[in-house]
Amino acid sequence: MIIGSISENKDLEKRISITPDIAKKYIASGFQILLETGYGSHLGISDEEFLNEGCKIEKKENILKESEIILQLNLPEENNIEFFKENKILIGNFNSNQNLEKISKFNSLKTSIFSLELLPRITRAQSMDILSSQANLAGYKAVIDSFAEFKKAIPMMMTAAGTISAAKVLVIGAGVAGLQAIATAKRMGAIVFATDVRMASKEQVESLGGKFLVVEGSENLETEGGYAKETSEEFKKKQEDLLAETLKKIDIVICTALIPGKKAPLILKENMIDNMKPGSVIYDLAASQGGNAAYTKVDEVVEKNGVTILGEKNILNKLALSASNLYAKNLFNFVLNLYDKKNNKLNINTEDEIINKTMVK
Repeated sequence: MIIGSISENKDLEKRISITPDIAKKYIASGFQILLETGYGSHLGISDEEFLNEGCKIEKKENILKESEIILQLNLPEENNIEFFKENKILIGNFNSNQNLEKISKFNSLKTSIFSLELLPRITRAQSMDILSSQANLAGYKAVIDSFAEFKKAIPMMMTAAGTISAAKVLVIGAGVAGLQAIATAKRMGAIVFATDVRMASKEQVESLGGKFLVVEGSENLETEGGYAKETSEEFKKKQEDLLAETLKKIDIVICTALIPGKKAPLILKENMIDNMKPGSVIYDLAASQGGNAAYTKVDEVVEKNGVTILGEKNILNKLALSASNLYAKNLFNFVLNLYDKKNNKLNINTEDEIINKTMVK
């Protein structure tokens, strides 16, 4: 059985879907691996490394024609459809809610498409959870980049010349990215506060040494799948009042609040940002989905009244090797779940919750 992957548009996406270590695992499990020339060269991974693990290096057209399973990060560009034969399996992170029209063109070839951002949050799917593995790295990198932008030291320092106060960090959204941001900021000596609409996050935040900001009279706004729900207007007003006061004392804000499949909630309004201390920094991880902060612009550094606002479309391009290692392992675990090793064939069992939820019809 042949698994293939072609190069992404490297101007937009530097991660890869198969690494040499994971290629070795596929081959040991009985698969053949086809990769495009120069597939990992931008990450310092030569074609020779893949060849040494038993992979074959082919032209893009041959990979798309011959592979039974194609692994990607983003949907292949539409000009590649002509090379697709029927009954292929395409697996990746396809933002299916936003790309239904493009996906339908691949579906017309009887391609089975699995988009892993749709994975159910169940124990059995944890090893395949691309959102968690990638968000973890994003939360870490957002802290590192915002601290680099901040013009003061982060930890408290007591010297003969005087004392430097520790930076105060606010993390908005205590999901995977937010919790990693809290942990990273604490390790670097910051005083960390956090807020989230899910009350279940309070214990997690406090276990990492952060202080959880509780909105008065708040309820647990969490879906059965563990994601955040949209909030009521009353909750939004209470949250705004609490944040407006808190932000006056904060040096760095890390925004991570997202609602799957929807525009990111606008949490930091213009007046809140205008009242922040000059020199403060906001890193908006939700930038690509509209942003949590009023002034966020994708891939631009914005300055408003001395406050610097950062937001990149794909922060993981800065950690592309680490992100690829985790993403490739997530895909490997998903493929094994599709594969009936005993009979050496794929088994798309739609009664399996993992398969059913991720299949884009």
